[in-house]
Amino acid sequence: MCPVFALYQSPKKTIVMKILPKRFYLSTITLGILSVICLLILRNNSSIKTKTLDPSAAQEGETPSQSEEKMTMQELLALAEDSLRHLSQSVTDYTARFEKIESASNGKPPDLTEMQLKVQTRFRGGETKAPRRLYLRFTKPESVTGREVIWRQDKYDGKMAVHEVGFLLNLKTLWLDPEGIIAMQGQRHPVSELGIVKLTEQLIERGQKDLKNPNISITIDNSYEFDGRKSKLITVLRAQPIQDEDDYQLAEIVMDSANHLIVAFRSYARQESDTSPPRLLESYAYYDLRINVDLSESDFETTNKHYNFP
Repeated sequence: MCPVFALYQSPKKTIVMKILPKRFYLSTITLGILSVICLLILRNNSSIKTKTLDPSAAQEGETPSQSEEKMTMQELLALAEDSLRHLSQSVTDYTARFEKIESASNGKPPDLTEMQLKVQTRFRGGETKAPRRLYLRFTKPESVTGREVIWRQDKYDGKMAVHEVGFLLNLKTLWLDPEGIIAMQGQRHPVSELGIVKLTEQLIERGQKDLKNPNISITIDNSYEFDGRKSKLITVLRAQPIQDEDDYQLAEIVMDSANHLIVAFRSYARQESDTSPPRLLESYAYYDLRINVDLSESDFETTNKHYNFP
């Protein structure tokens, strides 16, 4: 699922203490055992409710409040579908700083990838299926800084144009199948699935599968702050262990309250132990979002003088 961010919320646990008869006296050993049990429970709750955000989040003011409310999957789907309707009626194009983190299949710690993004949605000129267009310029990590990619449905026979960095590769524009082996190396999703519209559609599709799942709990924080803007933070938690290793145990969704757009998504696999943090699967976030900036045809052409395609 294509990319925050929140508290790891577990089902509430209530400890009930029974009043013992006056004549009943606990031995020192029994008191010791009860004390250890209580400490373990408290430690478990403490480890679960730690922030799962990226460490840089604290520097950006992304501090969730304690004003969380419960919601149903049906209510979450209605919210996402309303956001998709808003997209179809109000958003023709946008620019953003896109941050992506995806877990590696080789077990290595995931790296942050950052890129400047230009997007024309399929909602243009009164149409709902206008050709989608994307331009990406990579800024992180350093090994790929300067890489440029253009993909559009209405040109280049479905292939993406790639200006790669490096002494030899820099001399020629590469034309790659977005779903081919080379383009998909180290990627969870093809470039054609990138964007806020696709993210919203994929979340709706995934939510519909869990519509009648009784083992899912959802909370919403309406006073969350993301990228300096008031937002909604939605946390989805599965009470039962997941079956598919690529599926999530915990998902976090951020919706910009003013624009009513889903601007970030992050998912985690099951915890390996009660004290270990959940393992990140994927993270996608759109920062510095500017909507309806009147992007033109030339913004998605390799001949654009502001680009560096050979």
